[in-house]
Amino acid sequence: AQEGQGFPLQQPQDKVSVAVGEVLTLRCTTSGFAVLGPVRWLKGWGSGNKTVYDQREESSRVLRAVPRSNTDFTIHISNFQPDDVGHYYCVKFTKRNTGEDEVFSHGSGTEVFVYETPLVPGVVAAAVVLCFLLLLLGLFIALCMYRRKRQGGAGSPYPAGTVATGSFLSVPLRCCAGTPGTPSEVLDAESSHLPSQQSSKEENDIHYADLQPLPPAPLRGRSPGTAPTEYASLRVAAK
Repeated sequence: AQEGQGFPLQQPQDKVSVAVGEVLTLRCTTSGFAVLGPVRWLKGWGSGNKTVYDQREESSRVLRAVPRSNTDFTIHISNFQPDDVGHYYCVKFTKRNTGEDEVFSHGSGTEVFVYETPLVPGVVAAAVVLCFLLLLLGLFIALCMYRRKRQGGAGSPYPAGTVATGSFLSVPLRCCAGTPGTPSEVLDAESSHLPSQQSSKEENDIHYADLQPLPPAPLRGRSPGTAPTEYASLRVAAK
């Protein structure tokens, strides 16, 4: 430390690290004969210095550790910010005959820098859980898109030539392609009394049908050895 005439000034801290938002403590003590003049804390040295604390002025951010002490000029700087990084000097001033302040003694300076606050275990665990949930969400969305793509490519679940009961699925149903002895002959017989009209392939196609189960056929009138037969007769109006 630099010493004035019988006035030793101690600034013991060479380097101090502090996290953003915390309180920075800078230590400075004096002893011996006190000359007339204030004690100040300066940031930087030379023409570009900045007064951080002045004994004659009050500050809400910079406070004395021991208020009104004549030997302890330790200060607390609250809410430390990255802009506060630099070298700090505790300086004792004296009055000239002209009334101006002159440096009488000063400390060797304290270098202040910021360090990163380490992550606490709880924060790390929360980050891991969040990443895991995001991964599960991504897998679920991918699975839904894959299933939708497969359903769209598969098409109708019904085989060709069938009609879903109770629905209006448009499927061509060939009516008159039966063989003798099949229910198609009944359809031809019942539709013979309708007005004659030139038939075409388009008229033989029924595009909407709703087939319902028939009640059991009566036992009487059935020849021995004949298997029971159930069928539905459809009547198509001429266009």
